[in-house]
Amino acid sequence: MKTILISLSILLSTLVAQNLQAQINIQVNSGIDLKIENLEKQKEQVQRIEKKKLRTEVEAITKRLHANEISEQEAEILKKAAAEKRAMNIENQLDIIDANIALLKRNANTEDGEETVDVYYRKLDYLKYKEDDEQEEVYDSIPKSTTSGITLAFGLNNAIIDGQSLDDSPYKIGGSRFFELGYEFETNLISSGFARIRYGLSFQFNGLKADNNQYFVTDGDQTYLEEYPLNLDKAKLRMDNLVLPLHIELGPRTLTYGKKRAYYDTSNFKIGLGGYAGVNLNTIQKLKYEENGNNRKTKLSQTYNTSNFIYGLSAYIGYDNWALYAKYDLNTIFKDNAVDQNNVSVGFRITY
Repeated sequence: MKTILISLSILLSTLVAQNLQAQINIQVNSGIDLKIENLEKQKEQVQRIEKKKLRTEVEAITKRLHANEISEQEAEILKKAAAEKRAMNIENQLDIIDANIALLKRNANTEDGEETVDVYYRKLDYLKYKEDDEQEEVYDSIPKSTTSGITLAFGLNNAIIDGQSLDDSPYKIGGSRFFELGYEFETNLISSGFARIRYGLSFQFNGLKADNNQYFVTDGDQTYLEEYPLNLDKAKLRMDNLVLPLHIELGPRTLTYGKKRAYYDTSNFKIGLGGYAGVNLNTIQKLKYEENGNNRKTKLSQTYNTSNFIYGLSAYIGYDNWALYAKYDLNTIFKDNAVDQNNVSVGFRITY
């Protein structure tokens, strides 16, 4: 009898254990199936939301086309770019979801009667969408027509003297320099960005360094160079001007798409032609000389009969932010001198 009871107990225990294991497997598999089902629904949401965003972008581009802000060819390019972006978004997100589904299925099996829980599963919170989510900010890939930035120029300065070659200039080639600092705006004249206009405000500092121990003197309405009675280290005339530069700039621009905006890539060849006009703010002569064994400095601030109104031609050619730069004053340096002298500058121009 005892043997029968023991046998029945063992049998009952086995049946209970098998039933319990079956229940565990059902619960585990049910949990896995639910997660897989949710991920499959998420795939549908990804496609639906991305397509909705694409429609919004296409509508914005079409609106620009109807407003004649872009051509039909440009509209097609922008629509194609938007479609490619949304297609890649869908593809990348579906790949992630499929990888998680495969991970869940692979870890949902049981081996040797032991439960293997899907410990590697991670919720894809960053992929979840809600139907009532606010639409993300959409831009239609049209860059700003006007941008602005700092302009810097520097280099050698000298004068073109009537009836005299530059080689015979009384001003030192290396010692005479110019510097320019300004703020400019750039506005596209056509939607491709190939032609644009640059305009702004600049300070020009043009320096002429006299050679052969000479310095600048005035006699009535005449300004000329005269030998200094002491040993000169430097005699430099500096003209400070405030001008309004204006250039037509030509060169290809590449339309680039950023995360938050579209813009024109300036890493291309460019050429600019134009000029400037403004006023002379100040003229000053700096003298450095030796007197009785002592080094002395003197600043002489007066008009030196320099022109009050400044105007001239300028041009540059370069790549990206750097360019070779030249400018020529059409006004004479000294208003009423018997021999005309016109300021000329050659150097580099940098835009930021």
